Amino acid sequence: MDDELIARDLAAIGGHLGLLVRDGRVRIRWTLTRLAAEAGVSRSLVHWVESGHPVSIETYVRLGRVLGRRLEVNLTDPRARTSGRAEDPAHAALGESEASLLRPWAFGLSLDEPYQHYQFAGRADLVAWDLERAALLHLENRTRLPNLQEAAGSYNAKRRWLAPALADRLGIRSFRSQTHVLVGLWSAEMLHAVRLRAESLRAICPDPADALLGWLRGEPPVGGVTSSLVLLDPIRRGRSDRRRLVDLAVALDPNTRPRYRGYADAVEALRAAGMA
Repeated sequence: MDDELIARDLAAIGGHLGLLVRDGRVRIRWTLTRLAAEAGVSRSLVHWVESGHPVSIETYVRLGRVLGRRLEVNLTDPRARTSGRAEDPAHAALGESEASLLRPWAFGLSLDEPYQHYQFAGRADLVAWDLERAALLHLENRTRLPNLQEAAGSYNAKRRWLAPALADRLGIRSFRSQTHVLVGLWSAEMLHAVRLRAESLRAICPDPADALLGWLRGEPPVGGVTSSLVLLDPIRRGRSDRRRLVDLAVALDPNTRPRYRGYADAVEALRAAGMA
């Protein structure tokens, strides 16, 4: 048994659960001391958990209970991983469409990119990089948004840890520019969710989509870190259809109409186009 692999798995689990505990505590505006008292553990132990260190199952259960969460444990066979296309054809179509838009510029490109940075691990839906400019593009795809808190936690963790992990793998010191984009399916369902949580999304994605548009023109930004939101139609509808995406400001405009009524309508259109 490889002790290093076991330690890495434990670190990944501890990092993921620690992030969930911290996000849950911040969401209800409790201090470390308050959470510790409610859970019947020490303040230092709560800090240890939130720092990403693995602890006992009992501790996770205690913290989860007072935060309104339930611990679920599963053993997954990594060899049995099914493709995103089979599980969620609309999600897979978003990634395929994004890759096709970026492909002409010969950037480094990867879909479903795994990463690990110390105790934090995950997968990025799509990343592109330009080593000459030391520029990184990260796209997080969402076909639905039933739980904004969970989506924001995943997106924010990747904004924090993906760039250094990928820079290390590519053999560069760091990225001079980072473009992070939360990409939603351009459907009535997503438009409703975006308009319902407008202020939260403005806080998570405060920047216009200019940096992403630069990438799509083959001109990544030369510096800075941005976070934006766009809604994307994965189906190209002929040369006359130049508008494949809209940014947050346009999505919040009540005159902006959806491309699809809902998820099922989008999947049906994708199948008709031979994309699902």
